[in-house]
Amino acid sequence: MPADETRGTSPARHLSPGRDLSPAAAEDILRVEGLTMRFTGGAGLFGRRNRATVTAVDDVDLVVRRGETLGLVGESGCGKTTLGRCILRAHKPTAGRLVYRRADGTEVDLAALSRAELRPLRTEIRTVFQDPNSSLNPRMTVQQIVAEPLIVNNLASGSEVKDRVGEALRRCGLRPELMRRYPHAFSGGERQRIGIARALVTEPRLVVADEAVSALDVSVRSQILNLLEDLQDELGLTYVFISHDLSVIQHLCDRVAVMYLGRIVEEAETEDLFERPRHPYSEALLRSVPRPDPRLRRRDDVLPAGEIATPDQAFTGCRFQPRCRYAVDLCAQVEPATVPRCHLAGELELDGVYTTI
Repeated sequence: MPADETRGTSPARHLSPGRDLSPAAAEDILRVEGLTMRFTGGAGLFGRRNRATVTAVDDVDLVVRRGETLGLVGESGCGKTTLGRCILRAHKPTAGRLVYRRADGTEVDLAALSRAELRPLRTEIRTVFQDPNSSLNPRMTVQQIVAEPLIVNNLASGSEVKDRVGEALRRCGLRPELMRRYPHAFSGGERQRIGIARALVTEPRLVVADEAVSALDVSVRSQILNLLEDLQDELGLTYVFISHDLSVIQHLCDRVAVMYLGRIVEEAETEDLFERPRHPYSEALLRSVPRPDPRLRRRDDVLPAGEIATPDQAFTGCRFQPRCRYAVDLCAQVEPATVPRCHLAGELELDGVYTTI
């Protein structure tokens, strides 16, 4: 099996000369407009009906530019995974639009499509799963796993299938001659490479990666992150990268959207967010990142008090207000209408990760 070349992660991603991601240069590949996803409970204990409704994603607006990596961050339960699954149309949104721009420039609302209408788009929008151990069928060979999207979507047949599988594996740093082996014969990092090859074998344009490196050892994470970067530069991919690990987001992403209880509370270029957050929740997330430099300030009062609320609760005013150290009376009465969702965003001077004593 190939030995991976280890490369350290840099503080911020450096774009290749051909990647101009300025708003003027990059067209939108996906627009999320007013997206809402609600779940209604089913049968409960002893068959009793539980009709409680949980709003996992609440009126989200978001733009994904072609060729960029957009990071989605937030605590567990904030709705980022549900949003990713809506983009993939694993969930049909309760309300809102998912306007996807195809390669020919035409636009289609993914949220309005039937299962049959979605099928041709499944090859253009793919996903990389979190756990390579559970996402690969142990009874299938690597060749069968990677070839399945080609066969299901009638993209290749005969010897062409094997050729395309071999090319996908080679791009992901695996030797094609190993394709007859089963997943158990590979390490965790190599299994994730197989998962990435499966996602890319259909030549997609948009890839949703949900915690794609969180199940891997630290020594392997940088290798997979660097692989994702190299593949993006080579193939012109667009990523929506979902993670709770801000160090990964800082290294990989061009822009970041911060979610709290189903809503986007802040959206910014990665460097701007890490240096000058504008929402108290973003500040709290950044200050929780371990920093090896003892000169970097640590203020315990920045961290939010109390427990995160649950999506089935009724809200009045700002959703972060019960945990926010900066909250004023207005925050408990009126929810901010625009991003950043903070009434005091223009007044507060919040700490980033580089703030020193």
